[in-house]
Amino acid sequence: MATAKKSRGIYWVTFFLSIAAFFGVYAIGGGYCSLVLPFTVTSFAMAMDLL
Repeated sequence: MATAKKSRGIYWVTFFLSIAAFFGVYAIGGGYCSLVLPFTVTSFAMAMDLL
């Protein structure tokens, strides 16, 4: 069965935006930066086509 190639560009953009948000929250709130980690890890896994 043939599989179609999926575009993962939006996931890479989301990953890099979440990295920027991680450092932005770290600069402002310090310990609250862990709240951004689920978005970072999930978008990275989607960009690498692991999920």
